[in-house]
Amino acid sequence: MAEGLRERKKRQTRQHISDVATRLFVEHGFVTVTIAEVAEAADVSVNTVYNYFPAKEDLFLDRSADVTDRLSRWVRGRRPGESAAAAVLRELRAAVEGMSPAVGLFEGYADFMKVIVEADTLRSRLWAIQQESLLDLVGTMRAEGGAAEGDMLPDLVAGQLAWLHGTLMGWIGAEMVKRRKPDQVSREALVLIDEMEELLSEKVLDYAVRGG
Repeated sequence: MAEGLRERKKRQTRQHISDVATRLFVEHGFVTVTIAEVAEAADVSVNTVYNYFPAKEDLFLDRSADVTDRLSRWVRGRRPGESAAAAVLRELRAAVEGMSPAVGLFEGYADFMKVIVEADTLRSRLWAIQQESLLDLVGTMRAEGGAAEGDMLPDLVAGQLAWLHGTLMGWIGAEMVKRRKPDQVSREALVLIDEMEELLSEKVLDYAVRGG
């Protein structure tokens, strides 16, 4: 269905507030900037900010829902004849080759990460998002793999795929914080993906193959 005018305005307002907040956090630090200052800079009320972002951390990590669902979304969208792991590997390679901001391959990533490193609450929130993503993936793997009660294999496969994603993201982040060029990091990240794939067992690589 096409996005309605009201929904579009709400989305645009939410994005505007987030963009303004991110700019202020990068310039002045997460702890220093207040919600009132964000509201004033975005030309909205404090209540409006809270209507869109229940917590201050949501203003900076505003795409947490997308991150939480990312691996599960890739698994659910796997192609006929493709396993869960193959789908995740394919999507990761596409994101890295395309230098997607979703995997941290953009100029200014070092400034983005500096905000997180300097704020304990943001680091805690980021860890919580990673745990939510793993739990979400476990549920998806159990459903997609048709696992029987007590079968731990889908949980173990989910852990391996979460490790793959987390290790890649951590490595890219560490390299981008050095203010390296995204295209250079992208090329090396593709090699890293190949090396990690070689460490996955056949059980992981062949789990939950979608029927043709």
